[in-house]
Amino acid sequence: MTDAWSDRKRRSIMNLCVNSKMDTVFLSSKECSNKAHTSQKIYEYVESCIQQVGHEHVVQIVTDNATNNMGAAKLLKEKIPSIFWTSCATHTINLMLEGIGALPRFKKILDQAKKLTIFIYAHHKSLAMMRSYTNKREIIRPGVTRFASTFLTLQSLAEKKEQLRHMFSSTEWEECKFSSTPKGIASYKTVSSVQFWSGVAQCLKVFSPLVKVLRMVDADWKPSMGFVYGEIKVAKEEIITSLGGNEKAYKPIIDIINKKIKASWWGLFGGTTPHLTKIAMRILSLTSSSSGCERNWSTFEGVHTKIRDRLEESKLNNLVYVQLLI
Repeated sequence: MTDAWSDRKRRSIMNLCVNSKMDTVFLSSKECSNKAHTSQKIYEYVESCIQQVGHEHVVQIVTDNATNNMGAAKLLKEKIPSIFWTSCATHTINLMLEGIGALPRFKKILDQAKKLTIFIYAHHKSLAMMRSYTNKREIIRPGVTRFASTFLTLQSLAEKKEQLRHMFSSTEWEECKFSSTPKGIASYKTVSSVQFWSGVAQCLKVFSPLVKVLRMVDADWKPSMGFVYGEIKVAKEEIITSLGGNEKAYKPIIDIINKKIKASWWGLFGGTTPHLTKIAMRILSLTSSSSGCERNWSTFEGVHTKIRDRLEESKLNNLVYVQLLI
């Protein structure tokens, strides 16, 4: 499993971990600050790690769906065709959520929620008022990289619905200088809108089943691909139920999910190809997510102190390896 990230010093680092039925363990990290993350560079790094452990011990590589990773997959297939290159389930489910969130009926609500949250946190006065009315409970702010954080923002707003409505209808808010600004007026209208809160409730109903699956694949315990396919099927059924079985309402959502799933063939025709089905079952029992690599980000960053920055990359790799095994 491999992934790339940038630390607080904006250094670009690639991680590579190994997953087996026992656990996920760190194998290697490589700083690539002075190199573009091209398909060729990713392929060379992954291929060198494969040679390190022996290609006969490697069944698949798991990464996100970025174009450069898919390019590296093609290069690896030419060199070692026996190794599969699999899209990360965590990233795929995030793409499903993003696709659903881009539908007009959800996008409007998500945009309103984002603008409201940004406005509250942009000013000391509005932030202090919010904390006062919510008993110092924070609103989870939407992140840039993962759509699931947007779901958490909606959930957080829904939990504080009454407190926020009281805040924006209070004398204290009327006397606040930000209440008469365009963004302040827009925020007041959002919080006072019945349609907005109704939209938030519907978004949570639709997104919740997929977020539940996302939490499973993003956990320390890595479910197999076969397990994930089963949970996705359950999630689709829950979404259909939450929309009252209205095909016009649920079809665009299910279509987005289905575009990311390639397992339906086995449900239709797997019984007629028993030998191929056995192979598929073995493949589907493999890990489905590369997010385990992310667990090592803070560890790698933690060993890069001012003193340790002088160490060679190989020594830093060893230090991270030891740190993770303690």
